[in-house]
Amino acid sequence: MTSPLHGAAPPATSPASSADADVRLDDDLLEFHEIEGEGFELEARQGLRRVAGIRTDLEDISEVEYRALRLERVVLMGVYAYGDAVGAQNSLQELQALAETAGCEVLEGLAQRREKPDPKSYVGSGKAKELRAAVVASGADTVICDGELTPGQLRALEEIVKVKVIDRTWLILDIFAQHATSREGKAQVELAQMTYMLPRLRGWGESLSRQGGGAGGSGSGGVGTRGPGETKIETDRRRIRARKAKLTSEIKQMKTARDTKRQERVRGGVPSVAIAGYTNAGKSSLLNRLTGAGVLVENALFATLDPTVRRAVTPSGREFTLTDTVGFVRMLPHQLIEAFRSTLEEVADADLILHVVDGSHPDPEGQLAAVREVVADLDAQRIPEVVVVNKCDLADPLVLGRLQRREKHVVLVSALTGAGLPELLQVLEDEVPHPNTLVRVVLPYAAGALVSRIHSQGEVLSEEHREEGTHLVARVGPQLAAELDAYLVA
Repeated sequence: MTSPLHGAAPPATSPASSADADVRLDDDLLEFHEIEGEGFELEARQGLRRVAGIRTDLEDISEVEYRALRLERVVLMGVYAYGDAVGAQNSLQELQALAETAGCEVLEGLAQRREKPDPKSYVGSGKAKELRAAVVASGADTVICDGELTPGQLRALEEIVKVKVIDRTWLILDIFAQHATSREGKAQVELAQMTYMLPRLRGWGESLSRQGGGAGGSGSGGVGTRGPGETKIETDRRRIRARKAKLTSEIKQMKTARDTKRQERVRGGVPSVAIAGYTNAGKSSLLNRLTGAGVLVENALFATLDPTVRRAVTPSGREFTLTDTVGFVRMLPHQLIEAFRSTLEEVADADLILHVVDGSHPDPEGQLAAVREVVADLDAQRIPEVVVVNKCDLADPLVLGRLQRREKHVVLVSALTGAGLPELLQVLEDEVPHPNTLVRVVLPYAAGALVSRIHSQGEVLSEEHREEGTHLVARVGPQLAAELDAYLVA
């Protein structure tokens, strides 16, 4: 049996996870592929783990601060407005998942209720002292704040708690740095890190001293070298700016190659469908189910950073591309959006967006809003959207009903069990753009390749085999219509 979205027959096996061995698909769902992809990338990620026992106490710091993160035992700290206790709890739970994805052991989570974060130290001075006491009591070596802190807030809070303080933005950047595998992905993450790091550089002690200068003597460099010189922090800033310029140039070159591939698909009249959604909503699992792409599936945030493009076909045989994209998250750092813009353009240039949301999440509406905010930043809100509620087998029926009432176009699916996938295929059949050029041609039997392309790239309305060749009435794209011009008949 062949898959409706993939030419080759999939292996007749049950889902790969042993924990799901008791899950059996119905006969009409066996045509879909397995949910899980290749595991070698996951094994490589788990090959090196963070080493426990490495301290980051500020008393030992003497260099300018752009050190690599060394997170082990952490305390979470959040600030939330009055009346938003449920939102604060969900946000801290997500921050815990982010910290664990980065390799941390979360010891405690604290939250302060106030109108807005303290402009000096993020939390009030009294709460900062309580946070210091919690750090001492738990033996933590890092505090992670649930928000983006200014350079002044970071420094002031570190002076009080006496351990390393990072914010949500830097934590996400660290996760991206761990998971990036392609050359383009690594360059994009490094650029985002440099952009975030530049205004936050600071030094202690001797790192603030001048590197040049002097009034002469044996230690002087002579004429042209005397003067105040350049501080260590100024040197670091200059090097970071030079590195940013180089990375920007490299990413621009990679973008040209990506744009060329995208233009080839457009010229070929192949519609594009982008799978977008919150991180860990099941986008890669859905791509594997529909196309057998074999991409990494992991129950972790930001498991996918490099987009995967696979060619697929609708049930009627029309070709289109299905693209798995990087997951979004609430308060996604704007540095990442800018650095990953060339990659995220796969969403902006799509003909249809499958917006995947985790139906079992405590706040699916919040996930939808966070993703749409990023889509709006990409100026892609004009693109038709289908909301795909994944994990419907684990979701509360009341939540599913609420989503169906609020959203215009909803499909309930489970990438794990295969439920709802036939309905999703029908949605793709209806929503994937149809070719718009009507042609009537007679193709000689020697031109079988053109007949095959009409079937795969167009929509055949009628076909008849006669003595002089194959008579076809079809709708095709502009490029294919131009190639068929010599075979047109009235």
